[in-house]
Amino acid sequence: MNTPHRNENDLSNLNQAQREAVLHTEGPLLIVAGAGAGKTKTLTERIVHIILGGIAPERILAVTFTNKASGEMRERVEKAILKHRIDGAPTVTTFHRLGGSIIRDHAGYFGLTKYFSIFDEDDAKSLIKESMREFGIDPKLLDPKRVKHIISTAKMAGDTPETMSDKIASQAESDAVRIWRSYEEKLKKSKAVDFDDLIVKAVRLLEKEPTIRAEYQHKWQYIHVDEYQDTNEMEYRMVKFLAGEKKNICVVGDTDQNIYSWRGAKIKNMLHFEKDFPGAHTVFLEQNYRSTSRILEAANAVIIKNTVRLPKNLFTELGTGEKLVRYEGFSETDEAAFIARECQQLIASGIPPEEIAVLFRANFQSRVLEEAFLFSDVPYRVIGTQFFERAEVKDIISYIRASVNRDSLADMKRTINKPTRGIGDSSVAKLFAGMRDSLSPRAKASLTNYEHILDLIKVASETEYPSALVRKVLDLSGLREEYESEGEQGIERIENVGELATLASIYDTLPLGDGVMKFLEDAALRSDSDALRDSPEGVRLLTVHASKGLEFRVVFIVGLEEGLFPHERASRSAKIEDSEEERRLFYVALTRAKERVYLTHAQSRMIFGSRNISMPSQFLFDIPHELIQLHSDIPQSLPSIFFE
Repeated sequence: MNTPHRNENDLSNLNQAQREAVLHTEGPLLIVAGAGAGKTKTLTERIVHIILGGIAPERILAVTFTNKASGEMRERVEKAILKHRIDGAPTVTTFHRLGGSIIRDHAGYFGLTKYFSIFDEDDAKSLIKESMREFGIDPKLLDPKRVKHIISTAKMAGDTPETMSDKIASQAESDAVRIWRSYEEKLKKSKAVDFDDLIVKAVRLLEKEPTIRAEYQHKWQYIHVDEYQDTNEMEYRMVKFLAGEKKNICVVGDTDQNIYSWRGAKIKNMLHFEKDFPGAHTVFLEQNYRSTSRILEAANAVIIKNTVRLPKNLFTELGTGEKLVRYEGFSETDEAAFIARECQQLIASGIPPEEIAVLFRANFQSRVLEEAFLFSDVPYRVIGTQFFERAEVKDIISYIRASVNRDSLADMKRTINKPTRGIGDSSVAKLFAGMRDSLSPRAKASLTNYEHILDLIKVASETEYPSALVRKVLDLSGLREEYESEGEQGIERIENVGELATLASIYDTLPLGDGVMKFLEDAALRSDSDALRDSPEGVRLLTVHASKGLEFRVVFIVGLEEGLFPHERASRSAKIEDSEEERRLFYVALTRAKERVYLTHAQSRMIFGSRNISMPSQFLFDIPHELIQLHSDIPQSLPSIFFE
């Protein structure tokens, strides 16, 4: 292999800390990389430096989480080594692709062929349904999707059906353990694995077979792991096994950006790196190449209050920049109207709409923002699912429609088995074909119960105001209980239904019955118009979680109120690292901004159709007052939420 000598001038584009990380090639290395500190550039240069030092590219492994991130790093590395006319390439991949390649190399060990199938979620749920029927567990009564979630969570935590048996906390988990064993047998017979198995089986192989473990430790003598703070238990084990005795492992991450604990990410993996790899060298990348100094001072002041972290202090040479703007609206509508007006002015000043982001803590907050942008004719794009396209919003509206119009087959089909109540597709087909008498006694009983629910909802539609009706549907239908069993995702669903109740409260001033009809009519018109008004070039509306890894010239962080951001769930957690995650989320939000930050909140906010007085978020008081400028505009209400 041609290995040209590399001199110091080749590293002149790096700062001192980045250069230190690149030059430290032997032994374990922890790179604590702050937001916007050039971690991808540093990793790329380090890999190239190792290759130019005489190591064959094939001996180097780099692992990250997403195809996009691995693709970007691969492209950078290949471009750099091509410039030096070096043959070969390192392995730059994701955890799942890495696990898949290890399994494929040793397919026979698992009773597979190298052409084994990878089952997606739908395939996996079909197998789970089969297993449930074998045990007499009706898939109409226990959602296979929920069973799959329980199994997946247990797998990625390192559990097996045997170890999971000692941790059962509910009947659903007890059933899931039985189903899990059968599900695994069915995967084996199909010569298939599911998505989680790509990592889990690879780890079990490395754990149990020293010869195979040594094979990969020899194959990849230099290992790099990006976003190490986001690794879960099984990904952590994979990394440790591959590092072996030489421990030439470099991990990059930021404890202050650990915001996925609900997905299984363990902040302790990064905190304990020096314990796991004695003699590890640590480098801090603290120079930020994205934001102005005022934005970074605010971010530093906020995150320093966290205790579970590796301390660092971001700085920049990009200049002081503008103060952060704080705006307090009378209500969430005033807040949204202000944001829309400011975006109009920013766009008029020459800032491209796609360089502006509005970040919110909870999905339900997008609804009033979408209305404000529509009313103000500001182009926007929701990153994620628009409010009226969310399944739970559609479900509640369909329940109301079905109750007042029993001929609406689409609405009845959507709601008849949500939540699962034992009315399968064949029963629905018979019902719609006028063959009710041919239904099984059990299906008839479930249908009678469903129709009773619709009767109760219809009575409520005539005697309750729209906001109360939405709340009642959530309870009468059984959807609240269903959502409460879904963990984090279920809580978000309940919040979205709460926002639907808030929206419905606009119609509470109309006569009973009329308000409900107008609400349903406008909801249909609004959902039809969403696709027409959403602009690919528009202002980005997205959650803080979805913003990680992105950057924008201007960032609005909205809904900064106690109970919303930080979310009320944070105060209920017994683990300090979980309660501190809300502060990490705010830190991530702040550090998305290049030039300007707006911090907005409301004096009161409608929650489930009831107006509540809001207290400003504690995070606002963490930022030194000299960094903040109060906006003096008088709030202006948005005249109409829906079409006149």
